[in-house]
Amino acid sequence: MAEPRVDKKKKRVVVIGGGVAGSLLCKTLQKHRHFDFTLIDSKEYFEVTWARLRSMVEPSFAKRSVINHHEYLQGASIITSDANGIEDNEVSTTEGRLISYDYLVIATGHMGSKCVTKPEKLREYEADNEKIKSSESILIIGGGPTGVELAAEIAVDFPTKKVKLVHKGSRLLEFIDEKGSKKVLDWLTLKKVEVILGQSVALTSSSDDGTYKTSEGETIMADCYFKCTSDPIGSSWLKETSLKDSLNDSGRLMVDANFRVKGFDNIFAIGDITDVAELKQGYLAQKHALVVAKNLELLINGSDGGNMVKYTPGSPTAIVSLGRREALLQV
Repeated sequence: MAEPRVDKKKKRVVVIGGGVAGSLLCKTLQKHRHFDFTLIDSKEYFEVTWARLRSMVEPSFAKRSVINHHEYLQGASIITSDANGIEDNEVSTTEGRLISYDYLVIATGHMGSKCVTKPEKLREYEADNEKIKSSESILIIGGGPTGVELAAEIAVDFPTKKVKLVHKGSRLLEFIDEKGSKKVLDWLTLKKVEVILGQSVALTSSSDDGTYKTSEGETIMADCYFKCTSDPIGSSWLKETSLKDSLNDSGRLMVDANFRVKGFDNIFAIGDITDVAELKQGYLAQKHALVVAKNLELLINGSDGGNMVKYTPGSPTAIVSLGRREALLQV
């Protein structure tokens, strides 16, 4: 299939991934007349990721937090497909397209929902909400930020529900300090959420009847469950591309202080897929995007790269939402 029409006088920038980092980069690039960019994303929309759990208890919230790419990137070249190859300054997609580039930015973050369209995503939130409303007892598997925030949302909006949270770690939210973890545990306990630490839950066919077994042999009965463990990094497809040697053992792309991928002068990576030593948080991914936007502008204006902006990893700041009106902030 032919690639999108481009202005031959402009430098061609291809952005793979329309999450927090990729979407902001595209919006920023759109302001510069020297770029001709294409966004390749597996879905038709951008989603405010920190609004997802609120949308599960209040589905109408997602009508504002799920935004079609064409709404904020009017007139832009957008391809709804997965990328599956990078060779010789070209990106290939699962739809059979070949898109050439002068500069490439990879922002595929973590693998997530398989919903392609906004209506599909809104229906998914409606289904999750119905599952919550129709259940008296709810099991949440995972005590990281997703599991904790979902437990908090349910406890606040549906205080009569019996919520159990099982986490394999010795404490909740292990990326923050012990004092912060204890405060969150106390808050959940006050809201009558039962927290079980040091155990995991194996999901088997026997779980279909609402019976769940923990790694310590404990039996948990629940009308439904939500698995809130980490999604895989969205880099598995890169193992078959020319970037395979730029992945570290964790599957993240190794980048320099300018976000250029190791071994390449014209390929950048931003967001959670990078090996930058910092917490993987949305506001930091946005900072990545702004640094790369500036560096692309410098390169296209003739810079040899010596004056490119360097990124300093963010300090460990964490915000964990606890329902509608409360949160934990660690600075």
